[in-house]
Amino acid sequence: MLLLLAEYLQQFHTGFAVFQYLSLRGILGVLTALVLSLWMGPWLIRTLQLRQIGQSVRTDGPQTHLAKSGTPTMGGALILSAITISTLLWADLGNRYVWVVLAVTLLFGAIGWVDDYRKVIEKNSRGLPSRWKYFWQSVFGLGAAIFLYMTAQTPVETTLILPLLKNVEIPLGIGFVVLTYFVIVGSSNAVNLTDGLDGLAIMPTVMVGGALGIFCYLSGNVNFADYLLIPYIPGAGELIVFCGALIGAGLGFLWFNTYPAQVFMGDVGALALGAALGTIAVIVRQEVVLFIMGGVFVMETLSVMIQVASFKLTGKRVFRMAPIHHHFELKGWPEPRVIVRFWIITVILVLVGLATLKLR
Repeated sequence: MLLLLAEYLQQFHTGFAVFQYLSLRGILGVLTALVLSLWMGPWLIRTLQLRQIGQSVRTDGPQTHLAKSGTPTMGGALILSAITISTLLWADLGNRYVWVVLAVTLLFGAIGWVDDYRKVIEKNSRGLPSRWKYFWQSVFGLGAAIFLYMTAQTPVETTLILPLLKNVEIPLGIGFVVLTYFVIVGSSNAVNLTDGLDGLAIMPTVMVGGALGIFCYLSGNVNFADYLLIPYIPGAGELIVFCGALIGAGLGFLWFNTYPAQVFMGDVGALALGAALGTIAVIVRQEVVLFIMGGVFVMETLSVMIQVASFKLTGKRVFRMAPIHHHFELKGWPEPRVIVRFWIITVILVLVGLATLKLR
């Protein structure tokens, strides 16, 4: 939106041409979303408190969590609002990738909103039934996958790229739709499972989102892509604005979500952010790198799968409680220790993911 204004004003003063630079608009996306989050946060928290939209806590979990009962939830709406406004202000609205990522983010956020609404407002402990949640995730995930497949302009946009192997490219054909579906839906649920401690999910999301922003910038530049031997995806660079907005909104939310949290993200934020990360990774053809950088999300998801499978097959539990962050809490780790150590793991994994840019 502001990019169009800058293009119009450029005829009066050449200084407005600076807004054509993706790097500048990415930075402005960060700052705009951050300011919006910090500005709207206190109002949102007061509104949630007045409406008694508070978190209910499981009594069979760590006893330290009982004190969190009643903490305002559905704070993910703050993140999505800041991301959307910042992206619409600074991104090129003629770019199809911007719209598909925004659409996936908001649609998955809508699923989470309905789930949170039923749990918190209607006092329905089940929330949105799992079959319906998965159904709508599948509808929106497949919709995004088919759109990206049908609008692909070059073969590389539907090719599987393996990091470290510069000469290995696997054409997926219609299999691209299947892979994209699993990446988007899987990422959405993985972030949602991780969102169980104050700040645990949002900071890894910010770090992975920032790294994906670097991939977007490099993949959208033909010279950088050729030098680094990564796929050149025309138009992908514009997603650095969305990634910047995600970083700013996430850091702004963390200001209120850090231990002890004043507000929780809820499914409205977790489902949306996970789907956004998955969609961006698919666009820049870095699904495998997302798997590496999002190792904490993968670990949390696998812990739940292992726990359920073990209990059904043997009647025994592998972990004291799943997802795995609760296991460490029940072992005696203070909550801040679990959070910060998972952040440290994410920093290391993100650096490993970025290292694949050169190790090919």
